[in-house]
Amino acid sequence: MYTRYTWSPPARASVAISGSDERFPVRRIFCIGRNYAEHVKEMGGDPKNDPPIYFTKPADAVVASGSAVPYPPRSTNVHHEVELVVALKSGGSDIPVEQALGHVFGYAVGNDLTRRDLQNDSRAKGMPWDMSKGFDASAQIGALSPAERFGVPGEQAIWLKVNGEQRQRSRVSQMIWSVPEIISGLSGYVELQPGDLIYTGTPDGVGPLLRGDEVRCGIDGVDELEFRIV
Repeated sequence: MYTRYTWSPPARASVAISGSDERFPVRRIFCIGRNYAEHVKEMGGDPKNDPPIYFTKPADAVVASGSAVPYPPRSTNVHHEVELVVALKSGGSDIPVEQALGHVFGYAVGNDLTRRDLQNDSRAKGMPWDMSKGFDASAQIGALSPAERFGVPGEQAIWLKVNGEQRQRSRVSQMIWSVPEIISGLSGYVELQPGDLIYTGTPDGVGPLLRGDEVRCGIDGVDELEFRIV
């Protein structure tokens, strides 16, 4: 049956797939906060006691590698956060940990751009901090590498440089909650679906970005991500 809309709906957000002319259609973007022990410490938390923090970004917040990213308004302290991104080809509810990796289509390196001043102010007031995370162009992402090419998440190096200077460097194995545990835990809250992206947390070394900064991010086994703040 033909559906008539009041106006033409926007194009669906999608992500490039390395080595392919096909694209990965994005349904939702889920994120996990405080998933590397050293980052939890630098943010004033306790990695032994803090449970995982889940939040979301709008699907159309994705930004491809090579893009110019506008400095977000109403903020003077915008931070970079390099992350492993998981793309799902199938989903479900209450997915067992041992079956979780079977739902993965591929992996990419991403950056969770964060309005740190808005986030800190909202936390201090006990208010939601959606606008510090889920704003326009806040989810930079490189091309996806299929899971069979990437392998199992583990000892891959993860890093970020600003204007050629190393800011963040760690290994995926240093995550407090592994990729299977993240998928399983998240599926207990919501029904996951094909097209979902999961940003899995950032290592320590997060810091501010300024207009004109050139950012490069990488994870072993995936294409690098580059973007510029304008």
